[in-house]
Amino acid sequence: MKIEPATHTGASSGRVDLSRLDATSEVDLARQAAQDEALAQQDAAKFARRVRRRLGFSQAEFARRIGVSPETIRNWEQGKRSPTGAAHALLKVLDKAPEAALAALH
Repeated sequence: MKIEPATHTGASSGRVDLSRLDATSEVDLARQAAQDEALAQQDAAKFARRVRRRLGFSQAEFARRIGVSPETIRNWEQGKRSPTGAAHALLKVLDKAPEAALAALH
């Protein structure tokens, strides 16, 4: 679909309510960004907890196996912190190919 700006009447603006968008303040945007971040933290917490539980490890054993502190695992699972970078990649590998990942970590 191609919209020609000169001929577009605005009759169908898709899902965007432009008047509502224009009325959104910086405070509203900051509040929504904080809510989005909190939801992402909780999703990461659920993922970390699910991976550990599927492997059948306690938090302490999981921490030992992947080379982080038990406090790190607790923080991930409580949503205080999110695994990033290599830690996030490792969790994804542990989720998809746990035997290979654990063998490589041994």
